[in-house]
Amino acid sequence: MIIDSHCHLDYPNLFNQLDEVVKRAELNQVKYLLTICTTLNSFNKIKLIIKKYNNIYGTFGIHPHETKDFLNIDCQFILNLKKKYKKVIGIGETGLDYYYNHSDKEVQKNSFVEHIRAASELNIPVIVHSRNAEIDTFSILKDFSSRNPKILMHCFTGSSDFSKKMLNLGAYISISGIITFNKSKELQETVSLIPIDRLLIETDSPFLAPIPKRGSANEPSFIKYTAMKLAEIKQISYDDLIVYTSNNFIKLFSLNQ
Repeated sequence: MIIDSHCHLDYPNLFNQLDEVVKRAELNQVKYLLTICTTLNSFNKIKLIIKKYNNIYGTFGIHPHETKDFLNIDCQFILNLKKKYKKVIGIGETGLDYYYNHSDKEVQKNSFVEHIRAASELNIPVIVHSRNAEIDTFSILKDFSSRNPKILMHCFTGSSDFSKKMLNLGAYISISGIITFNKSKELQETVSLIPIDRLLIETDSPFLAPIPKRGSANEPSFIKYTAMKLAEIKQISYDDLIVYTSNNFIKLFSLNQ
């Protein structure tokens, strides 16, 4: 059994052929999928997806790129929404992206704080996007450490120092197809040092297709290539790797199978 801990099934190239996408995933041992919200429009599709498919769960959150357009999404808004949807099991995708800066840094920070507050109150994981923002990401999460938030670092590409700091906060770290890229030697070295009981795997589909599918639109069935590479890096069998990462997901998200 494999669990794709982060995919965007609301994107048209997946949503418009979702029955086939889910079937291909199941044929490749993918039992559960977590489809991730980025905007209110995104959530409108996610509601439909999680209602139709028993093995797909969802999240609610505003991606840091989009925060400038959703200034009204605060902790209370998120709490009120979550009451209506049992299969919403995480808050995010939230965080900070200083690489593109599509939204003002202060707007991103304020949104990030509101998402963490909501996740802490609900006692469910906050799914964190962090790019070129390690210092502020860690600082904000550390400010909430007394609340023991459940943290999932999505599509981790950070430094070794950042991974250690996040692990000290109790975070779990999710690995995407980037780990298979030839240019990812430093990331591979960092991941080799992350304890196996803190690792999850994801596709981030339709983005970041792993080798040998690079150049194609990514989809959940391709997660096996990321799992293969991660097993090689961790020097364990593929079967053991998927057991560890699936159990880690189940523990983090308190998923009742």
